[in-house]
Amino acid sequence: MIKNDAIAKSMTIKLDDILPEMPSFAEGIRRAPDRGFRLTKEQTEIALKNALRYVPERFHEQVIPEFLEELTTRGRIYAYRWRPEGKLYGKPIDEYKGNSTAAKAMQVMIDNNLDFDVALYPYELVTYGETGQVCQNWLQYRLIKKYLEVMTDEQTLVVESGHPVGLFKSKKDSPRVIITNGLLIGEYDNLDDWEIAEEMGVTNYGQMTAGGWMYIGPQGIVHGTFNTLLNAGRLKLGVPDDGDLAGKLFISSGLGGMSGAQGKAAEIANAVAIIAEVDQSRIDTRLEQGWISKLAQTPEEAVKLAQESMAKKEAMSIAYHGNIVDLLEYVDKHKVHVDLLSDQTSCHNAYNGGYCPVGVTFEERTRLLKEDQPKFQELINKTLVRHFNAIKHLVDQGTYFFDYGNSFMKAIFDAGVMEISKNGRDDKDGFIWPSYVEDIMGPMLFDYGYGPFRWVCLSGKHEDLVATDHAAMEAINPERRYQDRDNYNWIRDAEKNQLVVGTEARILYQDAQGRIDVALKFNELVREGKIGPVMIGRDHHDVSGTDSPFRETSNIRDGSNVTADMAVQCYAGNAARGMSLIALHNGGGTGIGKSVNGGFGLVLDGSELVDDIIRSAISWDVMGGVARRNWARNEHSMETSIAFNEEKQGTDHITIPYLTDDKAIREAVSKYVK
Repeated sequence: MIKNDAIAKSMTIKLDDILPEMPSFAEGIRRAPDRGFRLTKEQTEIALKNALRYVPERFHEQVIPEFLEELTTRGRIYAYRWRPEGKLYGKPIDEYKGNSTAAKAMQVMIDNNLDFDVALYPYELVTYGETGQVCQNWLQYRLIKKYLEVMTDEQTLVVESGHPVGLFKSKKDSPRVIITNGLLIGEYDNLDDWEIAEEMGVTNYGQMTAGGWMYIGPQGIVHGTFNTLLNAGRLKLGVPDDGDLAGKLFISSGLGGMSGAQGKAAEIANAVAIIAEVDQSRIDTRLEQGWISKLAQTPEEAVKLAQESMAKKEAMSIAYHGNIVDLLEYVDKHKVHVDLLSDQTSCHNAYNGGYCPVGVTFEERTRLLKEDQPKFQELINKTLVRHFNAIKHLVDQGTYFFDYGNSFMKAIFDAGVMEISKNGRDDKDGFIWPSYVEDIMGPMLFDYGYGPFRWVCLSGKHEDLVATDHAAMEAINPERRYQDRDNYNWIRDAEKNQLVVGTEARILYQDAQGRIDVALKFNELVREGKIGPVMIGRDHHDVSGTDSPFRETSNIRDGSNVTADMAVQCYAGNAARGMSLIALHNGGGTGIGKSVNGGFGLVLDGSELVDDIIRSAISWDVMGGVARRNWARNEHSMETSIAFNEEKQGTDHITIPYLTDDKAIREAVSKYVK
């Protein structure tokens, strides 16, 4: 039988043979709720053995009680003892150990995801979305860092649900890190089986950019939220292309990792926003960061503040400390007109802390989550029904409601409200109200290839970020399309709007050619020594990154919205073209079994090799999604694909669908199918 001393001698990359001191926990930092303990005795034994796989045998006796205490009282083994003491944050790249610029860049990104100012529950490695983790535990964090400190530009680190499988020889133009998170066999691809696997320490909910190490704080979603609100105004409220949302009222809920962008985005669009949030600590964070301007403790106070600003046509964001259902029922009762309405609670995980029952404080919600799951679920379902009815009444009065891609309408359907189903039978054809992708983001942005391109200045220098802003403006032609004019204005005003939370980063919705032009310009600046290295990437929520019928592919109506080929092909294609980091996840923002999503990171080091990767990989990353949307007969994607074929003759080519006569189709089918 193999002995542990032989195992230790066989590894040159492993955790240090010392037992770290238990770190202290800073006061005032949000902590993840107890996720519940539901393992059998046999499963608990395996879960314990799974965590101990990282730990030298001589420490097992001491840490076994610690791990069991964490598992049974918090629902997870986090291995707190291995968390580095103090505040983590994305330091300048030169302060990290390593033999590879790309590997040091990954360390910047990981630590930025766990910054106290960025992460939702930093001690539990949760970056955003209630459960989206960098990795499962601090043992994995430390071991990943060990690998990144020694790897070269001819090795690839494989990470499976947070576990660093190992380093493998590759090539300079291969990915440095390949990540998968939460991928389950179809039979077990549901929340209950996932929860057991997570407690046992064999899977991880990477959300999107949490486990993909590319999160940049609420700025990562603020441009998309701004685009959504402004284009909703253009589409539904008669706002001209060069206008804004002055005097318009937007109501939503959630001030967490992604939803925290709503107030700031509304103000930039010159609207008035009331955002409901049950967790006072999240409101305090957004007030301190300047992402919310005012606080109201009652619906009456919130509405009064909003109406004062609307009358002056002044931009204003107001946090209402309370439940969104109470706010909407007050607004409905008092006949307050709401122009735009949405929700951004973590409804993809409604029964595990992502949604709070009405009439229950945040603290009581946390206690019920731990002590009485059946009661908690009952209260959630009742609240979702009330939430639905309040929205329905407001929509009847002229409010435009859109689902913000958090599985909100799916949660209502699962709570028993069949009325929300578009076909009256199931959820396969969507719901009676549109997803924001279905109505706005899809046809007005994704179908052209515009999506959430982002970059991080790895030097940590603000002047590098300013230089990239100027370079991006030079690369944008505001006369090409209205989307480009919006982008030019966005990046022009980015410094004034103070969007950075965490490391020096920026978000910009761009199409394929726009992303290529900007990235090449950045790499040139790095090559000339004018700025330090830059890491580019995107949200997985993008043109081709995610297959999700309730969000990213909700405007795909050829029946393929239930397939996941696009995201997987995007991931594989980015690997083949040499992106520095590639990631593929289950779940994303809509929940386990409801999405497959992938992302990338590319480190710009000034080399000509990176120029080549930019030209080939970014074009594929975007146009693969445009091609799929075109095949679903989306008009703007067809236009974009036809233009692409003309421009890329001899190198690239997209299959374009022939169109049909709908009337002839209906008449023919009616003869065979009654």
